[in-house]
Amino acid sequence: MNYEFSISLSIRHQQAEPAEITRALGMEPQHSWKVGDERRGTTGETLEGTYRETFWMGRLTPEPQLASDRVTVESFLLRTLAHLRKSFDFFTDLSRSGGIAELSIQVFGRDEFRLEFLPESLALFGRLGLTVSLNVTPNMYSADADAHSH
Repeated sequence: MNYEFSISLSIRHQQAEPAEITRALGMEPQHSWKVGDERRGTTGETLEGTYRETFWMGRLTPEPQLASDRVTVESFLLRTLAHLRKSFDFFTDLSRSGGIAELSIQVFGRDEFRLEFLPESLALFGRLGLTVSLNVTPNMYSADADAHSH
């Protein structure tokens, strides 16, 4: 397996409190803001206007993980599902009240590889109301690129 991956969870809602999301999920966000807060730029400067919705994003992998025999996207997702299913009521309420929860998987590949998601896992994502996005990015620093640069 020759790929790295990172996974994050983001939540959007018209009126939820970021602190309530943090409490319900039992994890700290890397980014969050509340509807009505002043907009901020990437360096913290104030921008024009206010946020139209609450946003909360937490990284499930603090840094990209190198896939191995012990750790794959699939095995990491199974552990993540076991954690997130404890917040089933939160996700149900979020979905009913118009909120959106998305699990974003970023994969940086060097070679051709395959990901396989079990029906049980996909069904649980559905029951939790989680959208799953898979972004695949070719790794710019592959062995082929290194070979051609010499």
